[in-house]
Amino acid sequence: MENLLRKLDLTSLRLFVAVCQEHSIARAAEREFIAPSAVSRRIAELESLIGLPLIQRHTRGVTITEAGRTVLHHAGKLIGDVEAMGADLSRLFSGAKGHVHVAANLSAIVQFLPEDVAAFQRLFPDIDIELEECHSPDVLRRVRERDVDFGICNKTADIEGLHALPYRRDRLAVMLPASHPKAAARQLSLQDIAAETFVGLGPDSALTQMLAARAQAMGTTLTVKIRVTSLDALCRMAHAGLGIAIMPQQVAELYLSALDVVVKPLSDPWARREMSIVCIDPEQLSASASVLLRFLAQDT
Repeated sequence: MENLLRKLDLTSLRLFVAVCQEHSIARAAEREFIAPSAVSRRIAELESLIGLPLIQRHTRGVTITEAGRTVLHHAGKLIGDVEAMGADLSRLFSGAKGHVHVAANLSAIVQFLPEDVAAFQRLFPDIDIELEECHSPDVLRRVRERDVDFGICNKTADIEGLHALPYRRDRLAVMLPASHPKAAARQLSLQDIAAETFVGLGPDSALTQMLAARAQAMGTTLTVKIRVTSLDALCRMAHAGLGIAIMPQQVAELYLSALDVVVKPLSDPWARREMSIVCIDPEQLSASASVLLRFLAQDT
């Protein structure tokens, strides 16, 4: 164990922590934007270095060994200390105090940004963040017009000409009343549900526009009975039996215990989406905006 300090690297520890949190090498790899084989190799190297197995691999995921739990406990503290050191150095370098204006789409705000912004504010309490919800096309417009420091939206061809960094990935799912005839399906495609009655977001929503385009490519038009302005309202409409809804799976699953609904993954390849952080030029950002952008993109 005397060589542990010299040979351990933070990237391997961070990937190990991700595997433990996700209970899956594949999901950890997807979250960290790295190949599953690379994650598996990093963990194997850790196990070889330590001399004990850290995880046990199964067809449905992984379980953590007693040695793995010990490493996880200390790795969390190590990574936290390094993040704190980075925050302190950033303050010294940039005087990290200021105001950052960010425009983000609904999916990013509901699924990821609350926790990310809270973590950032714990490290940089002197940076005020103004977070504005916009449809993805409006996010890009606000960035181009320099109304905001940077934006977060779905990755589309419209990002051309802007500097883009990967942020997160999500997957769309179908929410149906528990009594719906298709509620027993393992997953559904848009073709499977195209003839159903839908509840949806407003016509300016990027999700609405994408679904309309996908339906048109299939030679049909979706029947949208009710349009609302929030994902919460969308879920409640589906619960009431007014139509089925397509939304981010992570959001939909939050309502499973509260509403009489089921959530089925949307199987179409385009249902797996990428979100990007976009700006005109990262070199032109203020010190505060640059610190926030780097923090949000730190997993890339």
